[in-house]
Amino acid sequence: MARFSCYFFLLLFIFTINPCLAVVQIDEFSIVDSDLLSSHGDYSPPSPPPPSLPPLPPSLSCEEDLNGIGSLDTVCELNSSFSFDSDVYIAGNGSFHVLPNVILSCPMKGCSISINVSCGEFRLGQNAGVFTGTLFVSARNASFSKGSVVNVSSLAGQPPAQTSGTPSGIQGAGGGHGGRGASCVSDNMKLPDDVWGGDAYSWSSLDKPWSYGSKGGTTSKEEDYGGEGGGRIRLEVEEAIEIGGSLLANGGDGGVKGGGGSGGSIYIKAHRMTGSGWLSASGGNGFAGGGGGRISINVFSRHDDTEFFIHGGKSFGCPDNSGAAGTYYDAVPQSLIVSNHNLSTNTDTLLMEFPKQPLWTNVHVRDHAKASVPLLWSRVQVRGQIRLSCGAVLSFGLAHFVSSEFELMAEELLMSDSILKANGGADAIVATSLLEASNLVVLRESSVIHSNANLGVHGQGFLNLSGPGDTIEAQRLILSLFFSIKVGPGSILRGPLENASDNDMAPRLYCEFQDCPIELLHPPEDCNVNSSLSFTLQICRVEDIIIEGIVTGSVVHFHWVRTVVVHSSGEITTSALGCTGGVGRGTVLNNGLAGGGGHGGRGGKGYYDGSFIEGGVSYGDAELPCELGSGSGNDSLAGATAGGGIIVMGSLEHSLSSLSVYGSLRADGESFGEVIRKQDHSTISNIGPGGGSGGTILLFVHSIMLADSSVISTAGGHGSPSGAGGGGGGRVHFHWSDIPTGDAYQPIASVKGSINTRLWILGEIIQIASAVCRGGFGRGQGHTGENGTITGKACPKGLYGIFCEECPLGTFKNVSGSDRVLCHSCPADELPSRAIYVDIRGGVTDRPCPYKCISERYHMPHCYTALEELVYTFGGPWFFGLILLGLLILLALVLSVARMKYVGGDELPALMPAHRGSQIDHSFPFLESLNEVLETNRTEESQSHVHRMYFMGSNTFTEPWHLPHVPPTQLIEIVYEDAFERFVDEINDLAAYQWWEGSIYSILSILAYPLAWSWLQQCRKRKLQQLREFVRSEYDHSCLRSCRSRALYEGLKVAATADLMLAYVDFFLGGDEKIGDLPLRLYQRFPISLVFGGDGSYMAPFSLQSDNILTNLMNQCVPPTMWYRLVAGLNSQLRLVRYGHLKLTFGHVISWLETHVNPTIIAYGVRVDLAWFQPTSSGYCQYGLVVSATSNENVQYWTEGQDRYFPSMEQLSWSGASRGDSGGRPGASEYLRIFGGILHAKNLQTLKMRRAICYPFSLIVCNTKPVGHQDLVGLLVSILLLGDFSLVLLTLLQMYSISLLDFVLVFFILPFAIFLPFPAGISALFSHGRRQSAGLARVYALWNITSLINVITAFVCGFLHYWSHSSRKHMSIQSWNFSMDESEWWMLPSGLVVCKIIQARLIDFHVANQEIQDHSLYSTDPDVFWQS
Repeated sequence: MARFSCYFFLLLFIFTINPCLAVVQIDEFSIVDSDLLSSHGDYSPPSPPPPSLPPLPPSLSCEEDLNGIGSLDTVCELNSSFSFDSDVYIAGNGSFHVLPNVILSCPMKGCSISINVSCGEFRLGQNAGVFTGTLFVSARNASFSKGSVVNVSSLAGQPPAQTSGTPSGIQGAGGGHGGRGASCVSDNMKLPDDVWGGDAYSWSSLDKPWSYGSKGGTTSKEEDYGGEGGGRIRLEVEEAIEIGGSLLANGGDGGVKGGGGSGGSIYIKAHRMTGSGWLSASGGNGFAGGGGGRISINVFSRHDDTEFFIHGGKSFGCPDNSGAAGTYYDAVPQSLIVSNHNLSTNTDTLLMEFPKQPLWTNVHVRDHAKASVPLLWSRVQVRGQIRLSCGAVLSFGLAHFVSSEFELMAEELLMSDSILKANGGADAIVATSLLEASNLVVLRESSVIHSNANLGVHGQGFLNLSGPGDTIEAQRLILSLFFSIKVGPGSILRGPLENASDNDMAPRLYCEFQDCPIELLHPPEDCNVNSSLSFTLQICRVEDIIIEGIVTGSVVHFHWVRTVVVHSSGEITTSALGCTGGVGRGTVLNNGLAGGGGHGGRGGKGYYDGSFIEGGVSYGDAELPCELGSGSGNDSLAGATAGGGIIVMGSLEHSLSSLSVYGSLRADGESFGEVIRKQDHSTISNIGPGGGSGGTILLFVHSIMLADSSVISTAGGHGSPSGAGGGGGGRVHFHWSDIPTGDAYQPIASVKGSINTRLWILGEIIQIASAVCRGGFGRGQGHTGENGTITGKACPKGLYGIFCEECPLGTFKNVSGSDRVLCHSCPADELPSRAIYVDIRGGVTDRPCPYKCISERYHMPHCYTALEELVYTFGGPWFFGLILLGLLILLALVLSVARMKYVGGDELPALMPAHRGSQIDHSFPFLESLNEVLETNRTEESQSHVHRMYFMGSNTFTEPWHLPHVPPTQLIEIVYEDAFERFVDEINDLAAYQWWEGSIYSILSILAYPLAWSWLQQCRKRKLQQLREFVRSEYDHSCLRSCRSRALYEGLKVAATADLMLAYVDFFLGGDEKIGDLPLRLYQRFPISLVFGGDGSYMAPFSLQSDNILTNLMNQCVPPTMWYRLVAGLNSQLRLVRYGHLKLTFGHVISWLETHVNPTIIAYGVRVDLAWFQPTSSGYCQYGLVVSATSNENVQYWTEGQDRYFPSMEQLSWSGASRGDSGGRPGASEYLRIFGGILHAKNLQTLKMRRAICYPFSLIVCNTKPVGHQDLVGLLVSILLLGDFSLVLLTLLQMYSISLLDFVLVFFILPFAIFLPFPAGISALFSHGRRQSAGLARVYALWNITSLINVITAFVCGFLHYWSHSSRKHMSIQSWNFSMDESEWWMLPSGLVVCKIIQARLIDFHVANQEIQDHSLYSTDPDVFWQS
């Protein structure tokens, strides 16, 4: 062995002086050898140069010594197997190839084969092998083909001196190397961790391992059954190496009588590595398994898929305790792996001092490996991850030493189904360990971090306990500096330990002091582990904490934390972890029976043998509590109960920003028997102490949210069944920080759920959701403990209660404090009747209390509507009404004066009658004569006039004008009947309306009837113009027999009345007819029908149009002045006829004819009668006069043409031969007949009338007799017009005050109709001419009555609003204050209705005054009538 060592050192010396190697080093780049790696650690001076090495032995030759082919300076191929009996050295400048199936062997322990072809290639062919104790290869490239084997297993030489890798004794323990050898011998005097076989060694060279494995122990003194240790393999390749085969350095098996040997060493250095072979330095199997060896890979570029095995050997004597795992070190990423290949073990792999420059990157302990850092003080620091997985265990310190501690620092700590243990001691000053992961700490799959002393876990990233079984626990636990901590469902943070042993360091609790430890209110800022502080579990300087598992300890403190969320599965508890004794401990009898412990409330009294046992006293400050709960009993008694601990969140300087609780915060006292303790295998008896008192929950928070299922509890525990008292309730205090006030106020608490207990809080019984501070129940005859306290920080002005809520609506608070009675009711007299109190942010701090109007239609500060604001701006309802009335009168006077100056000259009546022959007779007002027609009137035309044929129909869309196809008797001799029928067809087609014209009329009738009436008049005028143009220029007059009339287009004339409802065709002679007795004289034409224009409606009253033709004819028997007077009087009577009241109003006309007309004109041989004419199929008929002669022998009654409207009429005929015209034309004696009937008092009652849908309006708007006083009527109309406009504005303002929808409905149903009467009235008042003024006044009246639809809409909207708001009425006010009470909504619409009705009547009077100037036309005395 010594000889080989000399060879090895000489070989290293040759590497330094070999020119080939020098050339290679120029081109070589190795990150391993680079100085860059040293830059990660502290600087250190370079090492001195190594001493000079002795020369190496001569190399074997290829052909002579090895029986190969070729030369070692070129290529040497070994094609036959060769066995050596001593160390071998092979060197050359070429390549060395071991061909397939060739075996090189040196089957002796510690035998060495060294191959140096540093300028060439070493190749181990397929299925070839090298079997030796040590293999050293140096080459430019190396290849270990698939199926090849380098096996140095069980051929180890002597391990390094002064190591204890080989176990002593005959226990059959395994050998140690990278990991300890197992031992199957149990020792009750030692801890399990202190029993092992061979020890580990060569830690300092694990990056370049070069140690043999150790031999296993034996179970026999006579024979050594122990397995041999594994050998060594070292491959140094300049460029690329391929590992396709197996490199084996396993320990030897010891069988069932010997321990397994430990694994050897494998070291590979190259620039590039490929292949998928095996690297194994595992321990050998045996009675106790050997420890694993060491593997180190120093390859810059790895592209391999090799598998490595460094696990310990299996133990046949103790299957659950195999040998400890070895080490696998990857030098380029500086990563250490400890893996036991899922073989369970209780034996440690020792991890000694970690390098400080450069730091390792990763440390992985996995697959049931058990690693240990067995130092009194150790510092483990890596740059990357420390990963524990698959049942791995990593322990620090020595369990049997009292002052072990460690520091573990990494970028990430990742644990999965693994354990990290820190063994400390009982010395509270030095037994503190630190675990720091700057980025991430993750525990999953029931991983545990455990320390039996102080433990600090620090980080800058995330700490995540993922799920069930994940635990971090210590006697005193500090978690700090993390950005976020998540305790997953089933995970646990615990401090102190549960069921800790006596050797564990126990935290000191301040049970016998009433003073509050200062660190609970003003904790230190550094967050370091300090054994002198009272905390047992502290979370410090963490942004966000999410708790879905359990956080438990005696004194739990959250310091400098931003947000804490406790989910429904989460719990923060210190229950039963307070003091066993304490200040409030209940009195204890000798038999162990005791009263309950006291804290926030007194402990319940116990009862025994007729007397009461006093419970513990109440202690602490309810306004800032920080005391542990007290127990009952004492340490010498079995079953003693403990009080609740303390939960403190935040501090006076640093409050939590937000606390959200869906789960529970508990500091309950312990109940007797809650934890079953057994002493001497016997259960505790029922005689025992009372319940422990509740602890303290002190919350320094900015805002809190308590969900429905959340619980905050410091309840007392229950006493023993034999009459012990219950524990008193603890204390809960909410210490709010920076309670926002005013506009900055935000609710600091959201509390839901219900309370199931009564809480005594500062002398007041209140209820708080999800908070329980009840006393524990006494059992037997023992008393229940008193309830604890729940308090909050004194609230600023406007806020009250524990959670500093805004004072209730309608109250104010102007002092600091939390009591409800400090919120005083606001004075009722400061609240307007239509106002309600409103919440304001931060509560009401002073009077007057803020309010708002009950609806947006009311306006602050008095909650008036817009209308009421206007009214009260001018002094109130009465004063406003007087001002408005005066203003209306003044404006009306101004309008009247302006009207008189503008139109006064046009209203002067004519002083002298016009001459008879003028075109238009102005001797009487236009409604008296009505002799104006839309046709030329020449005197000569009346001389050639033959007959006037009236159109049937009223010229509407449903009843257009049309002529009968049969010519009347008067026209038989002047027309061709066939041509006449064609003429009638053409003119009837032309007179018909298109469908769309009627559709427009229907739509406008719904939207606005005045517009529909205007549209109808325009269509009528256009239709008349078309008929006149047709007859005048388009029709060829072919129906006339006169050639002259056909040539000159003069035989036919079409005309109509002014109302465009009655049209007629006049037939004239052309002058070339051969009929000598035409035209007939007047007496020959009797009876003559004179049809009325109009239909009896307001816009078109009945009237008789007397043109020149008719006048000239009537002048043949009646004087012109008498005829004019008759027409004027008749038209004045016809004005009073109403379409829906024909029976009554026609009766007055018939009576007037019998009393005023016929008695006077009968002297001229004629009489007039009221009659009906030309009924149509739809039931429409025309009304007019029948002028007939008075000769008795020529008058007879007839009944021709019964129809549904007139069941019995009189027939009138007139003989053309009367008046002595005996020499007339043939047939002149025949009766001339008209189709119709005379109306008289008897048959008038049988008249059947149809009333339109707008019939009710005719009761308001109708034609009346003139009343005179024209200027006064105009003034009143002006006043009412302005009043109407004012009321419309006020009504719209009222509707807008109700709602915008009501305003729109009133304004647009009908569209704009409510406003249009005003411009229509102004136009009527300021129009020129009486006729035009009367016509415009009728339009004004029509708009006025149409706008009632809008007023009705206002009524409906007002009623619906009143009905919907009647249940929300406020106090009534003075009766004179109109529109202030919701019940007076009807006043303005009602006033508007009255105004419009009066206005309608005044308009009727105004129209009558304009149309009728001579009041004697209505005289009841016929003499006065005819003499005027």
